[in-house]
Amino acid sequence: MNPRGEQAEMLAADFLVSRGLAVVARNYRCRGGEIDIIAQDGETLVFVEVRLRRDASFGGAAASITGGKRQRLAIAARHYLGRLGREPFCRFDAVLFESLDHREPTWLRNIDM
Repeated sequence: MNPRGEQAEMLAADFLVSRGLAVVARNYRCRGGEIDIIAQDGETLVFVEVRLRRDASFGGAAASITGGKRQRLAIAARHYLGRLGREPFCRFDAVLFESLDHREPTWLRNIDM
């Protein structure tokens, strides 16, 4: 991972913790995909995609979560849940940075998968 991506993920994890979530795992990988952050929000397990997009000319950070990326997130989430042996309430969130200078990200909860 590039240093800017790592920095965005660290900022996102800190942001989520400051909002009351507990980080369970970072950079969870399986053969079909990867999840940047897995967090606990009360009884809900949250799969978080972190995006940094410096140039908004192609739609910004939110637009960079393509259908293919969503599919890879879903594959990784199913894999993670299979390892748990149970299926808690779950949701997918996105933490979006338009730049690293702007420390307050956009937090999209319960994004469509």
